[in-house]
Amino acid sequence: MFGSLDISTSALVAQRTRMETIAANLANADTIYNSKGEYEPYRRREVVFAPGDTISGAAGGVHVQDILLDDSPLRPVFVGKEHPDADENGYIYKPNVDPAVEQINALEAGRAYEANITAAEATKSMLQTSLRLLA
Repeated sequence: MFGSLDISTSALVAQRTRMETIAANLANADTIYNSKGEYEPYRRREVVFAPGDTISGAAGGVHVQDILLDDSPLRPVFVGKEHPDADENGYIYKPNVDPAVEQINALEAGRAYEANITAAEATKSMLQTSLRLLA
């Protein structure tokens, strides 16, 4: 039974990381400068899951294997050649973050998180029933 709690817990941690990454993507949807003030449009990040739980060393569960930069093209926006960061055609490039896609991903991650809470609560209920029957 405790193994199933570990599986649910690992999934909760993984989905929380996914939600944090989605929040960062949304927060930086218009960010075109890095922390040093240099022109460097933000690139969307994606969470990659892998089987197994690296925290407990268990074979079951899931963990975040990596957070990758999305290499899809940045969005060109015409601002005119006089803009200091514009290319030779007068375009700057905005982050490759689509707020609608991020909202859908956030809903999906939230539902997965809720499903794992439900699974953990069901396991807890079964453990309590087992203890009552043994007592």
